[in-house]
Amino acid sequence: MTETSNTATLDDIVFANRNQEYGAYSLRKQYPKTVTRALIIGGILFTIGVLAPTIITALTPAPEKQAMVEVDLMKLPPPPIDPNEPPPPPPPPVEVPKVNTVKFLPPEVKPDEEVPEETPPPAVEELKEAVAAEKTQEGDPNAEEVIAAPEATAAPTKVEVAVEAAPKEEQIFTVVEQQPEFTGGMAALGQYLQKNLRYPAAAQRANVAGKVFISFVVNTDGSIQDVQVLKGLGFGTDEEAQRVVKSMPKWRPGKQSGRPVRVKYNLPINFTLE
Repeated sequence: MTETSNTATLDDIVFANRNQEYGAYSLRKQYPKTVTRALIIGGILFTIGVLAPTIITALTPAPEKQAMVEVDLMKLPPPPIDPNEPPPPPPPPVEVPKVNTVKFLPPEVKPDEEVPEETPPPAVEELKEAVAAEKTQEGDPNAEEVIAAPEATAAPTKVEVAVEAAPKEEQIFTVVEQQPEFTGGMAALGQYLQKNLRYPAAAQRANVAGKVFISFVVNTDGSIQDVQVLKGLGFGTDEEAQRVVKSMPKWRPGKQSGRPVRVKYNLPINFTLE
């Protein structure tokens, strides 16, 4: 075995007693340089790949920006007219069917020497099938389907003003512009019911509590009419609710189009055991 010096590398130690002419020793000897060269080349290629778009953009001339011009179509000049181009032909005239006419000229004041031969006015029977005009001519029998004979000028008609009809007194509304209201508002109505409502003894013994729904009509003078029970509890509560409603003072009537009208009103009355 040969002695190795202090400066010997790992490859020298490994291949100290081996054939160094073999390819493995040469490969291991050149490996660090090969790795370093590969890293440098790879880094350069990676940098070029990352910076390539920026370099291409910098070297490519920027396209000219086209300015946006707002054009008003109403102010565009008309297209040029070619003097050598013949003008377009006019549209063909539309033939309007003729109607039957009877000569009838309105009276006109003229000197005697200028007065033409007097022409008698057309008869009523002739005007039923013809129109008064400056001359007499025979018209197309199908003209009535296309053109109508001019109507005689009538006197100005009387202008009728639309007036909203007043509602019938017996009509009962459910929804109006201004609903009927208890005098003093809902707070006063609650105080009135609390003060005048009496709990029936039968309902107290049966421990009955809840709401009785009453329907009634508020007349145009504010009085109460047609008191009915929509949903009751029984045990005397329905009759007591009707009694309290019938004894209520007059309400402020409901209004429709500024006029008092009859309005149907629904009111829940609460029976609560203390």
